Amino acid sequence: MGSGQVTSSVPEGSSEFQGKHVTVAGLGVSGVPAAKVLHARGAIVTVVNDGDDARAREQAAELEALGITVRLGDGATLPEGTELIVTAPGWKPDKPLFEAARAAGVDIWGDVELAWRLRGPDAAPWLAVTGTNGKTTTVQMLASILTAAGLRTAAVGNVGVSVLDAVLGDQEYDVLAVELSSYQLHWAPSLRPHSAAVLNLAPDHLDWHGSMEAYAADKGRIYEGNRVACVYNVADKATEDLVREADVEEGCRAIGFTLGTPGPSQLGVVDGILVDRAFVENRQKNAQELAEVTDVNPPAPHNIANALAAAALARAFGVPAAAVRDGLRNFTPDAHRIAHVADVDGVAYVDDSKATNTHAAEASLAAYESIVWIAGGLAKGATFDELVAKSAKRLRGAVLIGRDRALIREALARHAPEVPVVDLDRTDTGAMLAAVQEARRLAAAGDTVLLAPACASMDMFANYNKRGDAFAEAVRELGV
Repeated sequence: MGSGQVTSSVPEGSSEFQGKHVTVAGLGVSGVPAAKVLHARGAIVTVVNDGDDARAREQAAELEALGITVRLGDGATLPEGTELIVTAPGWKPDKPLFEAARAAGVDIWGDVELAWRLRGPDAAPWLAVTGTNGKTTTVQMLASILTAAGLRTAAVGNVGVSVLDAVLGDQEYDVLAVELSSYQLHWAPSLRPHSAAVLNLAPDHLDWHGSMEAYAADKGRIYEGNRVACVYNVADKATEDLVREADVEEGCRAIGFTLGTPGPSQLGVVDGILVDRAFVENRQKNAQELAEVTDVNPPAPHNIANALAAAALARAFGVPAAAVRDGLRNFTPDAHRIAHVADVDGVAYVDDSKATNTHAAEASLAAYESIVWIAGGLAKGATFDELVAKSAKRLRGAVLIGRDRALIREALARHAPEVPVVDLDRTDTGAMLAAVQEARRLAAAGDTVLLAPACASMDMFANYNKRGDAFAEAVRELGV
């Protein structure tokens, strides 16, 4: 998300912001381009930011050189005369700045809302995806399918190009594949996608939203005003409930995806084939073959579900079946997402460092039959009893790392007492090499050593990417 890519010209019909006092809350990857865009459209922009570090001062200097006012170290006070706030998505709704804005009757938008409102009359429609897990992979699959159909597209939002850059840049698109977080959806009241999918719902970011109900409600905003299809997960009733509650355009359909045999108006799997019983004639009797399960990389159950959701959105946009197959075949997942690293002495080593919560780890563990599990890190308030209970029969052993590993150890003692556990009492980055060596000792030929931490990484690593890199490097050392 580069702040230098947005255009600075003022398009016709942009007078909505001329002379308007707009406060941008937060610098960073969304605040800086939003401030530039608004300034270019004649708004009187003030940027407020909680932090006052070297990076913030550098960004402030860049904006001040354009004539934009920046106030560092004070993100709580509403600037006098503010008529609109455009916020970075991560700013919590209960911040004093927003409480003051609501009391004054000032609207609050996110960068996605700003991008949506700046779209031209002939702008590309949005196919939107949200969910607790799988958003990035699904959006990238969708973009690959749309590309295979010969459409000009891009994966945007939390992945790839920022939505502001996509909407305001020189590149013309036929359709956009848009990944949206619950934060972004909270601050996007007028967003109305062509079609949208909620992949799954599990407790996450509850400290931000305040409750599971509020979190789900923000996810459900993605269905508002859909024109063609609201795509939901048949195995996750909460996603279907969100469809039922949504206010959509007349004729918009509820389309389910399932790993089982699909009913009418669903996509699913029959004898290793992904099939469509939603976008076909006489869907009561007919089904369209889309691709084989082996066309999905990797063909783990949760990733097949991602592929079905992507296919449903593409089919809602009129994409032919052959493009679904070709797009899935052409798709390569990002690193650290259930990525096979190597086989050593008949044992597979798999990196799913991106599994930073229990819901993602559960999906990862379900993909293999006999597992030595490497887990642990920052639990972020999570509990692990349900995860361990569901996965116990697959576990051959467990190696625990990180600050909150005791929580997982205790869940294993309660629900899988027969599983041998190695508790590594160290949180330095070298612990990963020791963890892989211990996992090798526990594993037998035919097993999978799986890094699916179910926790965040920041107690030991800068991010999940660095954690996955450390795992892959340790595996490579085994083969030396």
